[in-house]
Amino acid sequence: MILDTLNQDKERWGLARSLFADDIALAVCDPLSDLPAPLTEESACLSPNAVEKRRREFAAGRAAAHDALTALGEPVVPILAGEDRAPIWPLGVTGSISHTKSCAMAVAALQDPTTANMVLGLGIDIEEDTPLAKVLWRAICTPQEQEWARTQANPGQMAKLVFSAKEAAYKCQYATSRRYYGFDGMELEFDVENGSFRAYFCADQPPFRSGDFIAGRYAIGAGLILTAAENRQKPQC
Repeated sequence: MILDTLNQDKERWGLARSLFADDIALAVCDPLSDLPAPLTEESACLSPNAVEKRRREFAAGRAAAHDALTALGEPVVPILAGEDRAPIWPLGVTGSISHTKSCAMAVAALQDPTTANMVLGLGIDIEEDTPLAKVLWRAICTPQEQEWARTQANPGQMAKLVFSAKEAAYKCQYATSRRYYGFDGMELEFDVENGSFRAYFCADQPPFRSGDFIAGRYAIGAGLILTAAENRQKPQC
């Protein structure tokens, strides 16, 4: 059983690793394994009424974030949550955390202003590979996205992919814009052959303009739907 878990974690790490550039650190943690306790300051971010499942997923996400910082050569510090509930990364680092009942992942990158293509924001989302409930389609998918999902071999799975990709793109842009919007704030286009997508802004979300997009990649395997998004500084002309 332990070996099966290790092999699954390795497979999931490999899938996620293929979605990000080499300068981005990635870590995976199993919420069902023996976990180090979150740092005291981090535990305070949880509601006192949080159930055990929520506490384990939170602890796994923070453990993965700590491992990602270590992979960057950075000291491990508490990853607190702001008033907006978004993780607060140390100065000079940007990152993203996601977790399900069976897996937690974190990505992080150094922000070096002297680098031409500095990472401005990252987004990772992982979901259990189950169909998106039909009653949720209209709330999450635009009519065009619903139509696209229906044309695919596994419509429910593809609708869940739309949900996950929007989550990853939202996290990615939020690092820069600090702006909220709903699922109708972006519309997705997928390139199934290349396992990639573009999330187009449907309205201005400064500094992003309507029609701008966040580029991302996705993978499905090892019981998960994984989506990844990166936003980098564009070279000055």
